[in-house]
Amino acid sequence: MAETATATVRPLRASEVENWDYEADVVVVGFGIAGVCASIEAARSGADVLVLERTGGWGGAAAMSGGFIYLGGGTALQQKLGFEDTAENMEAFLTAALGPGVDKAKIHDYCQGSVDHFDWLVAQGVPFKEEFWGEPGYEPPADQGLMYSGGENAAPFKDKIPPAPRGHLAWTKDKKLGEKGGGYMLMEPLAQKAEELGVRHEYDVRLRRLVVDDSGRVVGVAATRYGKPVLVRAERGVVLATGSFAYNHEMVERFAPKISGRPTATVEEHDGIGIQVAQALGADLAHMDATEVALVVDPQLVARGILVNGRGQRFITEDTYAGRMGQAVLQDQGNQAYLVIDELALEEAMETQSSLSFLRVAPTWVAETVAELESEMGLPEHTLQSTIDLYNHHAEKGEDPFLGKKTEWVKPIRTPLGAYDLRGYTGGFTLGGLRTDLDSRVLHVTGDPIPGLYAAGRVTSGICAGGYASGCSLGDGSFYGRRAGVSAAKQL
Repeated sequence: MAETATATVRPLRASEVENWDYEADVVVVGFGIAGVCASIEAARSGADVLVLERTGGWGGAAAMSGGFIYLGGGTALQQKLGFEDTAENMEAFLTAALGPGVDKAKIHDYCQGSVDHFDWLVAQGVPFKEEFWGEPGYEPPADQGLMYSGGENAAPFKDKIPPAPRGHLAWTKDKKLGEKGGGYMLMEPLAQKAEELGVRHEYDVRLRRLVVDDSGRVVGVAATRYGKPVLVRAERGVVLATGSFAYNHEMVERFAPKISGRPTATVEEHDGIGIQVAQALGADLAHMDATEVALVVDPQLVARGILVNGRGQRFITEDTYAGRMGQAVLQDQGNQAYLVIDELALEEAMETQSSLSFLRVAPTWVAETVAELESEMGLPEHTLQSTIDLYNHHAEKGEDPFLGKKTEWVKPIRTPLGAYDLRGYTGGFTLGGLRTDLDSRVLHVTGDPIPGLYAAGRVTSGICAGGYASGCSLGDGSFYGRRAGVSAAKQL
């Protein structure tokens, strides 16, 4: 049966397949973080494993990412660097920060298994440098292995839940932003381990449909390679690890329209096909409106200024995780934001190290007085002036009772000063997807598992339901990728 790019995603009946091009016990679709971890654990569980990857090599979005894995509870790296943490504190933070509507059972499971998962990664050869980075930023500028990556040490969390840095970053030699970062150094040893275990792979193979038997069990994959059909038999199970739907314009418009036209921190292969072929079997979905949103600005600058909306008002503490700022700007402030910073603070920020130093440009507007800046920005009269007067009133005492900014970043805003126009400076990727259980089985809308079908990574709705912390995608993708591999391999 010829398959084309516009072919149906409805399942193909196994009875219609005359010849299988490939056969394996477990077929993994996608060779990113979830897929490679699934393949390793399936092979270790005694299965013959075949990975199908649509590009020309392993890596996926994971290899292009900064490489954070969100782990805690007292990992060896946390302990080595002097940070105390518990699974309970990690769970409390993630429940608060990733909601509303989080899968509490999944978060509990993830946090309880976090220390063991870190040890597993190290055992596979993933290196972590024993050095902490404590400055504001999306990621360390060099090869430090641990940092705060979710706003744990900022309001509104720091005074309610004991903070601990949980952004674990694979050690990166010769780091090159956007080319070779922590994500590459995370994927490389895992891909090598999969090869050592005998995992087979076929590249340039695109998923089109799932194959089911007469009972409805998933028994294979219908794909194409350069437009020609490829049929793959899975004796035990199929694992979907195909990534998000951030580059499927129609799906984004339908489910997450606020990030329409602005995908970032993802790859074009994330077209939602894994979600669609599973939906065709009646798979349930969760949190399809959830998105991670980056604010494209250097956090070293933001922490030293104030972030205001289109009415000149502050709306979020400036020393928190920049992803929280991005979500707040896009979702709550109509994508309207400005960064106001004075000359001295700007000069100080420009002297710091940052992975985003290429974003350091001159302010959009500069002025000798707040009133002049307010006028230049086109804000209503006295709005920005009132905001800065209030901020400075408390900042003189090193306090921010309004939003809870930490004392170390609270300084009065003096003149001369400037402002950056950040309107529209947001972009993101999708977090919603297939609903799965703790064994990474894909669930039907009835709540029952779909026989023979497993999934992990951004094709699923993982531990995030709305909020985000850097490292959650690689974290739950690798964690539940392992579960998927074990679960699929056990189905004889």
